[in-house]
Amino acid sequence: MGADQALELMKQLLWNSVIISAPVLVSALAVGLLISVVQVATQLQESTLSYIPKLVVAVVVLMALGGWMINRVASFAIYAFKLIPSLS
Repeated sequence: MGADQALELMKQLLWNSVIISAPVLVSALAVGLLISVVQVATQLQESTLSYIPKLVVAVVVLMALGGWMINRVASFAIYAFKLIPSLS
C-alpha cells in the first residue's frame, strides 16, 4: 500500500465519520442552544435542564437515521475489505 492509497483511505474514513455523526451532533447543538436561550429569557439557571431534551433528540435522530448510518458504515467496510486484495 502506497502512501497515497493510505491517505485516501484515511480521508474517506474521516469524511464518513463526520457525515455519520453530524446529524446527531447538530441536532443536540440546536436543542442545547434553544434551551440556553429559554434559560436566559426566564432567568432559570439550572445546568442539568438541557441534558434530558438533548438526550431525547439524540435518541430520536438515531432512531430516524440509524438505518442510513449503519448502511453508510457497512458500505465503507465492504469497500475497505474489497480493497485488501489490490494492496501490494
